[in-house]
Amino acid sequence: MQASNLNPTIPESRLPGRRIVSVLTGLLAGLLSAFSGPLQAEELKDWTSVIRESPYWESKGVYSNIRSVRRWILEGQAYCSDENRHIFFDRRGKFLGYMENADTRAATQQKLNTTRLKFTRDGRSDYWVPGSAGNTGYPFALACKQPHVDLDEAMSRYIGSEAGDLIWGSWDDLSIGSPQSPRSLHQALEEIYKVREQQNRLDLPPEMPRYLAGQLLIESGGRRQAHSAANARGIMQLSTVVLSDCGIAPPNYWHRLAQLDCAMRLTSQNARYLRPAFDKLFGHLPKEKRNRLFTLLVVQAYHGGATRVKDLLDDPELSQPAAYLAQHHQGYSAGDIAFGMIFHNLGRNRLGLASLYYVVDVELAAEALCEDRRMKKAVLCGL
Repeated sequence: MQASNLNPTIPESRLPGRRIVSVLTGLLAGLLSAFSGPLQAEELKDWTSVIRESPYWESKGVYSNIRSVRRWILEGQAYCSDENRHIFFDRRGKFLGYMENADTRAATQQKLNTTRLKFTRDGRSDYWVPGSAGNTGYPFALACKQPHVDLDEAMSRYIGSEAGDLIWGSWDDLSIGSPQSPRSLHQALEEIYKVREQQNRLDLPPEMPRYLAGQLLIESGGRRQAHSAANARGIMQLSTVVLSDCGIAPPNYWHRLAQLDCAMRLTSQNARYLRPAFDKLFGHLPKEKRNRLFTLLVVQAYHGGATRVKDLLDDPELSQPAAYLAQHHQGYSAGDIAFGMIFHNLGRNRLGLASLYYVVDVELAAEALCEDRRMKKAVLCGL
């Protein structure tokens, strides 16, 4: 017998006391709504609480949603056709709306929070978290203006549209172009990859050259002297530790052929390191999905480190999202799985929003490159 049947039920209409309490409660709620300000209306949560409260199944379809949002930003499309805007999306990557920026950064931040509250009040979001200069808010907001990424300029440098973008020279046993016949970064990448593959120095998925090209575009925009706040350098934004491990002396840290060679070596090392843990968890996936997922995780490892990605596969706590997605993989794309493994661990193990967007941005950059008419005959675009 169910507990609800242990006692006889009495229609609420026959309980005057309960009706009076209900009416008074409604009146009190109305008064509070009328006289309270935004702080009383908000549901205060730390942004990581949004992540922790998200069930794993919500990762279904999220990759496609995020791709749309990031494409608008990277390519200045749709709601980001005007760069003086912010766009909002929820934890499933669903677009919620946009706002025009205010005149100052402080005023824009205030407007972001006002808009978040509005989205909660009109039912577009379950709750909101006020953001600040140093804290992430929710619904998530991204600026349409991304000054560090200009895909058109980056692709022009990569393809070698200007004479100053062409290169030639030697590195290790590699020799690319000549003063009379310089090469583009694209040609250099394909030539170096082919040589290293023939030498059995690389053990990577077939489509990896395309992702390496996308990484170059996102990491540096093809700028030889690119230098990040974290002291990553060159066209592939490599740390001094990695450059040293590749046997590159400080005077050659910016050498573009050395950078490409080192990035390929690092990526191959990461792939070998991740493969056993990956196969143990995802080895039962269909071949095409398994290969695509592995490629995305190898790209992720370039950004955040192979050890951190391996933790997502076999750490007792951090691997829980991956374990769920592996068990129920039929309902999720490879992108959903890769994205979900990061999303459900945001705020842990130094995983932030930049980690969340990296693989999507690299993939979008590679696609934009291969859609360019100048790249029609590129080998990497046919993989």
